[in-house]
Amino acid sequence: MTAPFRFPRFFVTSPSPCPYLPDRQERKVFTELNGPHAGELNDALGRIGFRRSQSVAYRPSCPSCNACQSVRVVADGFAPGATQRKLIRRMADLEVNACRPWATDEQYQLLRRYLDARHPGGGMAGMDEQDYADMVEHSPVRSYIVEYREPESGDRPGRLVGACITDQQSDGLSMIYSYYDPDETARPGLGTYIILDHIARARAVGLPYVYLGYWVRGSARMAYKARFRPVEVLSAGGWQLLDETTAPATMPEKLAAPA
Repeated sequence: MTAPFRFPRFFVTSPSPCPYLPDRQERKVFTELNGPHAGELNDALGRIGFRRSQSVAYRPSCPSCNACQSVRVVADGFAPGATQRKLIRRMADLEVNACRPWATDEQYQLLRRYLDARHPGGGMAGMDEQDYADMVEHSPVRSYIVEYREPESGDRPGRLVGACITDQQSDGLSMIYSYYDPDETARPGLGTYIILDHIARARAVGLPYVYLGYWVRGSARMAYKARFRPVEVLSAGGWQLLDETTAPATMPEKLAAPA
């Protein structure tokens, strides 16, 4: 007999400094993902702006700010621009494989180089091998780690240059966390290519969306997410195509926290 679905319990974190906008505080609402219906719950929560981290689904719940907005690329409507097509051709030699979510030392060392170069003071800067293994392997839903390797040499696999922890949801692929070789001279544009590859993968299997997480208007770190058009943003009126009217430059003074 299938276990009955139980409505999840939600919790709210204490305020902490916002990592994206100065002089603001962030707060999150979260719930656990466990049991036989974890996948269904994750799908439903993903459609209303939640993200997964290990066995937890969370979303921002800041009392005086709604700058963080969920975004997703409409895979079937996406057409790469000239620069993106050139990038796809330049990366065509990479060998891409969707692997079971199992952490390796090779992945961790690549992540370490990425964090040290791109996010030295970020929240993940202190991540050790066990933390990384937990991030990859503690998934109660259908997940993969997609590896990007240079061509093999003889009987040896090619060098790992990129990876992405990815959930397959009922309506799309959710890019949980991607990282790559930070040496721009070796593979410039690799981070962009990983997103382009996920869009192509979603379209190939008939999934309508690629979820990119949160987009913050005014944050240079998040600006790249608006370059994959058509992209939808989750607002009070539901999912809408991103344009100048769906992402206002000024935010309401106060929003009610989710129940």
